[in-house]
Amino acid sequence: MTRSAPSLRIAVIGLGLIGGSICKAARTAGCVNHILGYDADPGVLRDALQAGVVDAVADSVPDAVGDADLVALAVPMLAVSDILREVGAGAGPSTVITDAGSVKQSVVEAGGDQLPDALRRRLVPGHPIAGSEQTGLEAARADLYRNARVILTPPEDVDADALERVESFWTALGARVETMDARHHDEVLALTSHLPHLLAYTLVDALAGQESNQEIFRYAAGGFRDFTRIASSDPLMWHDIFSANRDNVLRALDLFAGSLGNLRTAIETGDGTAMLGIFTRAKSARDHFLRMLEGRVWMDRRGEAGDTFVTEPGGSLRGEVRVPGDKSVSHRSIMLGSIAEGVTEVYGFLEGEDSLATLQAFRDMGVVIEGPSHGHVVVHGVGMQGLKAAPGPLYLGNSGTSMRLLAGLLAAQAFDTEMTGDASLSRRPMKRVTEPLARMGAKIETTEGGTPPLRVTGSRKLKGIRYEMPVASAQVKSALLLAGLYAEGETTVIEPAPTRDHTERMLSGLGYAVRRDDSAVSLAGGGRLAGTRIEVPADISSAAFFMVAASIAADSEIVLTHVGINPTRIGVINILRAMGGDIRLENERLAGGEPVADVRVRHAQLRGIEIAEDQVPLAIDEFPVLFVAAACASGETVLRGAEELRVKESDRIQVMADGLNILGVDAQPTPDGMRIRGGPIGGGEVHSHGDHRIAMAFAVAGLRATAPITIRDCANVATSFPGFIGLARGAGFRIHAEDKP
Repeated sequence: MTRSAPSLRIAVIGLGLIGGSICKAARTAGCVNHILGYDADPGVLRDALQAGVVDAVADSVPDAVGDADLVALAVPMLAVSDILREVGAGAGPSTVITDAGSVKQSVVEAGGDQLPDALRRRLVPGHPIAGSEQTGLEAARADLYRNARVILTPPEDVDADALERVESFWTALGARVETMDARHHDEVLALTSHLPHLLAYTLVDALAGQESNQEIFRYAAGGFRDFTRIASSDPLMWHDIFSANRDNVLRALDLFAGSLGNLRTAIETGDGTAMLGIFTRAKSARDHFLRMLEGRVWMDRRGEAGDTFVTEPGGSLRGEVRVPGDKSVSHRSIMLGSIAEGVTEVYGFLEGEDSLATLQAFRDMGVVIEGPSHGHVVVHGVGMQGLKAAPGPLYLGNSGTSMRLLAGLLAAQAFDTEMTGDASLSRRPMKRVTEPLARMGAKIETTEGGTPPLRVTGSRKLKGIRYEMPVASAQVKSALLLAGLYAEGETTVIEPAPTRDHTERMLSGLGYAVRRDDSAVSLAGGGRLAGTRIEVPADISSAAFFMVAASIAADSEIVLTHVGINPTRIGVINILRAMGGDIRLENERLAGGEPVADVRVRHAQLRGIEIAEDQVPLAIDEFPVLFVAAACASGETVLRGAEELRVKESDRIQVMADGLNILGVDAQPTPDGMRIRGGPIGGGEVHSHGDHRIAMAFAVAGLRATAPITIRDCANVATSFPGFIGLARGAGFRIHAEDKP
């Protein structure tokens, strides 16, 4: 069946909003060659025929279905069983049956009771999640099902050709088709559709019965109208739905009544934290679930939703720039603030995808978190033992930091947890965290290849260990220290090279004793954390793009304000200075225990160097843009000892080498680094492979390119740098974003 070669004769039983829209949509789609209708109301049949909604009408159900290839039932739920019996009396040997009711298990059961077995196997129950509070044939629309989700609930022994015919039919009408078990469908829809309609009817009925009902409705605001709109839906239809799905609707009502009782108690007792918890969880959950369903990222990108970046040659940077807050500190502020006692206020929180993933995870585990609002977050800590099991898997998007650190924190909780992520995160290695945690007594399952999802078994008794890391990693160190908070005895992590120490600094700031002895970091389990104020500095990893940009673009001078200059993170500054970069630190100070400064960067003639291996851990996230600096330097730059770059969001060594080669740069990847010979940068099309730092690095390269650069797959820039395009353009980049073609 195709739109250009219609072949189906369809019979539609019930010509109200749903059935009439099926007829109109099918005719518009050109997927049928004859539409025959039946309705119990002769007036509706007459109107449908006169309006051209149907080609012909029948006097009875058996007469309607005899020559039909496809029969669509659009009748009240309690009428389905009797209608199916009549369909069975008239259906042909190849007739396929579907329906559009909101309850599915009763349709499956009615098919078994009323249809011969061969015809029962050609019954494919369906539910288009589309409709209107308006009713009747006059409300029918040809576009009602366009982009709507249609759920099919076929029996296990369904006829394969029948299922294909129904799927193709709904697809031709513009719908997105999914399949689901009938019982599960009814459980889900009782919560998401049936319960809201019942509440709307009940609220309007209760208010209408008040003596002051006219005044109530006169002053009702938009929220009341939006919520109660569905109370204008067809009462008979919903009477039948509630009756057909009674048990699931009653369970949904009990669930809501319990939650409503909790809210009533919070209001009655003046428990503001409990009220905030309900309201913030509800808001964030609705926003989060809608984004997941729509395939969007955690946050809106302020008009920068383009998947592709395009740079034009040239440009210079001027002025003062404040990049977003440090992602590493933002993650830890939520994690440690949540298990502290009392309130932790966070300022400068990075409202990017990864940090928001961490925030949502702790909301899912019962922590009340207000915000973020312009970087301000208020975390109502629950104490070391106060986390609760999440209602489902913790979805962490693209954030490897969230997953690895949470593996340590969750290893000693009293509940089991599953952590999942997007396609990129699901490919990243986790054994370097799970294996040392297992030595502490944790039980964490991964895939056979050591990748997510992670399944953490709760109620495990952990013991402190002394662990020498084979490869320097702040994430592994932090995961072990977080597990060590709950472990018996002392946990010591020995680093082969210095890594970022945000976890240790923040633990100390929240009152937990941490000991540093040369390359070893130690803490004892069993302590407590106290809520505090945390000021998040501007992220040096984000500032690095502007440092390199100002260094390579002629006639540039910028000041990056309030940048975190933690000694374990300043590799990018050290490396650029070694290459001849003109970088000065001004107004150095402490903010929330973290050293910060204003960073002044002027254009300079860079030269190639051999990057000292002791700087690799201090600049591990900044190497994509440092490779661009190397491409603009005179001579050769060599990087060794950076094999960790191959297991980031992408293989950053290979991806950067491929892109630089496309742009005409001599870049030779090695197993643990890169050799880059500086020279002219041309134009072309490069692919970031969904890696935010790759995308922004090539955006910086555009400043020195001789032709436009098109950078594909840039949506994940929002994971670490929301507002990048706007800030870059304001500073002097010649760059814009485009949507997917």
